[in-house]
Parts: sequence; structure tokens; C-alpha cells
Amino acid sequence: MAHTPAPGAQRLLDHAIWWHVYPLGAVGAPAVLEGGVDAPVEHRLPRLVAWLDHVVELGCSGVLLGPVFAASSHGYDTLDHDRVDPRLGDEGDLDQLIEEARERGLSVLLDGVFNHVGADHPMVHDPDRAHLLKQGEDGRPAAWEGHEGLVELDHGSPDVEQLVVDVMLRWLRHGIAGWRLDVAYAVPADFWARVTARVREEFPDALFVGEVIHGDYAQVVADSDLDTVTQYELWKAVWSSIHDTNCWELSHALGRHDALLDSFVPQTFVGNHDVTRIATQVGEEGAALALAVLMTVGGMPSIYYGDEQAYQGLKEERLGGDDAIRPELPDTPADLDPAGEWMRSLHRGLVGLRRQHAWLARARTEVETQSNEAITYVSSGQDQWLRVELSLAPQAQVVVTGADGELFRWAAGD
Repeated sequence: MAHTPAPGAQRLLDHAIWWHVYPLGAVGAPAVLEGGVDAPVEHRLPRLVAWLDHVVELGCSGVLLGPVFAASSHGYDTLDHDRVDPRLGDEGDLDQLIEEARERGLSVLLDGVFNHVGADHPMVHDPDRAHLLKQGEDGRPAAWEGHEGLVELDHGSPDVEQLVVDVMLRWLRHGIAGWRLDVAYAVPADFWARVTARVREEFPDALFVGEVIHGDYAQVVADSDLDTVTQYELWKAVWSSIHDTNCWELSHALGRHDALLDSFVPQTFVGNHDVTRIATQVGEEGAALALAVLMTVGGMPSIYYGDEQAYQGLKEERLGGDDAIRPELPDTPADLDPAGEWMRSLHRGLVGLRRQHAWLARARTEVETQSNEAITYVSSGQDQWLRVELSLAPQAQVVVTGADGELFRWAAGD
């Protein structure tokens, strides 16, 4: 049976538009935490406060923070879930960011890495806590997916369940709205169901977003009791369709996406911290079309920081291969390159359209026509509708109309 989100979580699913930022990169933190968790604290996290007004101006209503807890390098190799990474600052810095966001009406989600810990986590070297770790065939702690720097937790252990519950509750008490759950697909669904049930006893409105790449999304949501999962299937179809000038692929994916709305509101995106930048993948004009799709179909969308500036960045499968997609931000939005203003303006226009039609979160989408170069679809809900005409060639163009006529138009070269 499908999970029914609590009213607070439901409000976020129905209204939230997230600005997704990778803090370690955005504030220019060193690539490696020298000295471990007791390293000198560098107060870099407050730099993000200067970007909160930018988030509001875009029309977003929340900030999805990448890893902020003490970690050896990229943030997903956690050393201590109870301590802010010294490269970012301390607990007071995180509290300040949460409070500054709250004062601007912005919700905050934290990134919870509960599938694994870093190989240098104290528990990995403590015989008394060996039962918290999954053991490999050689009797040693199991490396996650072959990554020697990451050690899997044993999700069959009641103590691991308690650890995750404690961490979630600790930071929810600081005022966050919920959690993005890293590699949720690798954790047993019943583990999430038990953990979230316990956490919701104190925070019934907390939002839980699972990172799921492949599989039956609706079944994962039903089995895990998570509120939503990441819609990688739609992400793939959007950029691939634009890249290959093949709107038939997008048409097929929109049909599958529409079926998901029968049971939950997917978390939608065209960029995040793990994938090649959309402007690199399909060009700046293609990125504009991708954004139009994101903002006119059902889901809870997120915008990856810098995409509103048409940032470029290629993900590579090598050491440091994520650096280009996780760049440092200028000190303030005033320092952004003016050449990106057209993309920021486009984001403000399409996000504004989305906010004016909040029913789009649960919109049902039906494709009317498609060809290799163009697609027309109608998103509808609550007795309202929008018709979206997307052209890839000979000119990139999007036109959105509603019952009152044309609501939005953009064409390459405008």
C-alpha cells in the first residue's frame, strides 16, 4: 500500500522548488580534511548565507544541502554524523544558515549518508563496534561497490537502526525540514520503513527523499515508506531526447512519469552533484528546453546550483572527476558573470510560472503530438491545464499556453 505523506511533508511535495547546492565545492573547501575531525575549524559555511536572497529571487522555496558532516574528502565518506565538517565550520555556522533560510521562508534538507561510512570512521577500527559494519567474505569490513574508502553499514543490526534514528532526530531538532537519503536504493526498504516510522513519532511532517536510480520507483516508495524518490528515468530521457533530437524518447518517458503520479510525487531534476552539467550535455539552448520540461510536468523539482547561470561541467570516471560539476561559487551573486543573466532570467520566468500553477506538482501529462524535432503535451490538474510546445529544430523554442492564452514563450536568440 502506498505511503500517505503527513500534511507538512505533503506541502513540500506540492509546493517546494529546491536549490540544490554541494557545500564543500560551493564554498571552496579543501579536497581533503587534513587532521581528521579535530582539524582547525574554518568558517566557510556562512558564505552560503550570501546566496539565500539569490535563491529567493529565483523563486525557489528551499535549499537542499549536500553533505555537511565531517568527512575525509568528498563528504560521502563520513567520519562523524554529529559534527559539521571543520572545512565548512561548526554547528553554530549550520544553525545560522538554517535560521537565515527560515527567515526568508526557505526550508532546508540535509543529505544523509546512511548506507556507508568512510573507511577512517572510528567505528571501522573499533572491535566493539564491528557489529555495525557489514562483513565481507574475508571477514573484513565490506567496501561499498568496490570503493575502498567507503565501508557498508550492517542494516540488519538494531544498533545501526538506532544510530540513524538518533542522527536524524538530532538534526531535525535544529530546524531542518527533512532528509535526502544518499544511495537509498542500496539500503533494504524495510530498514527505511522502520527508521522513518520512529523518526515521524517526533517529527511527523519530516520529508524523506530517497536517491533511487533504477528499478520500480513506485514499489520502492510503497515498500520503504519514503515520501518520494529521485526521478532519474525522466532526467535521462530529457537530456537524451534533446541531445539526439528524438522527442519520441521524451514522449515515452512522459508516459511512464505520468503513471508514477498515481502513487507519489517524484523528485525531479535536470542536474545534480553526480551528473554532467545539463548545459554541457545539451548546450545552453538545450538546457533552456530541459528546464521548461522540468517546470511544466508533475513532481517536486530541484535546480542544481549554477545551472541557473548555464554553468558547464563534465563528470569523469576518475579521481577528481566530480570537481568540474561541484565548483566554487563567487563570494556573492553580484559577482556572477553577466553573460549568464539570460539563463537566470529564464529560470525566474519558468519558476514563476510553476509557482503560479502549484497544481503542476501533481499534474497529469498527456502527449498530443511528437516527431523527432518537436513535442506537444498537456499537463492538467484541478480543472486547469497548460499546453507545452517544445521544438528542438530548426530552432530551439518553447511556448506555454493556458486557458487565458499564451503564458510563456522563449526561442533561441531572443
